[in-house]
Amino acid sequence: MATTSTTNPSDPAAVLRIAQKAPSVLAKASSVSTIFPASIFSSADSTELWQDVEQLLYACLRSGDDESAFLCVERLSDRFGADNERVMALRGLYQEAVAKDDAALRTILEDYTKVLQENPIHVPIHKRRIALLKSLGRPQDAIAGLVEFVDSFPTDIEAWCELSDLYESQGHISQAIFSLEEAVLITPHAWNLHARLGELEYMAGTSSSDHSEIRKHLTQAVRRFSRSIELCDDYLRGFYGLKLASEKLLGAYSSAKANADSTIPPEKLQQLSRLATSKLEAIVKERTGPRSSAGNESEVIAVQQLLNSSKG
Repeated sequence: MATTSTTNPSDPAAVLRIAQKAPSVLAKASSVSTIFPASIFSSADSTELWQDVEQLLYACLRSGDDESAFLCVERLSDRFGADNERVMALRGLYQEAVAKDDAALRTILEDYTKVLQENPIHVPIHKRRIALLKSLGRPQDAIAGLVEFVDSFPTDIEAWCELSDLYESQGHISQAIFSLEEAVLITPHAWNLHARLGELEYMAGTSSSDHSEIRKHLTQAVRRFSRSIELCDDYLRGFYGLKLASEKLLGAYSSAKANADSTIPPEKLQQLSRLATSKLEAIVKERTGPRSSAGNESEVIAVQQLLNSSKG
């Protein structure tokens, strides 16, 4: 059975195309016998089919086809059993989507709590409960739930990243950094996580009033962004952050007149800034040229604005 959805939630056209396949996918799923021993001889039964059904469920929920979404849950339940952990979470997702008000959502939350009281290691329900707490506007409870979760499942990268984002949303940058560092320990070659850590360190540095703290966080930001582009040599976000952080750290050294105690020599920071500038200019040129493919225009605009400001 599928473990994740590959439907791009930010692409309405793609979601609609998948939702329109509901009649054919559901008909195929309905043709699969779930009664032993006939089930083991069904040629229609395949991993790909149930991946399609799960994808269809997500698409139908996003497009408002609740009836087809319900049928998807029923087909999955028939095939894998109502007590299957993932099926239980998908049914919960459906119930959340069709809930009429916050009272109904709180009832679903109570149901999740009951499930976890009976089975504390029910990972999919743990995650649905945390997601529901967020949607109910209870970030502190969601954080508490995630802290409990990562205590039991310390190698869950997604949970550490989610916890980091929640901490940041509440202004707890140091906790956000710690949480993301735990994720990087699990996946040390994830360049996007290194860049994200660089962003958090940059935020911590620019929001501090203590000169030593500013320099410490900005130094870490430069190192994290440098590591991200070392792992992925055309990572726009990494070069963007490297330019910002290296120039900010240069300014911090200059204003504090603390070049003597700089961990990264000013000459090195200047080199890094020039490298980032050169690479960003090349990326902008590539993405705006006649042979460029469709990309994230907002990123290109942001980079161009940064380059223009540095020239001014």
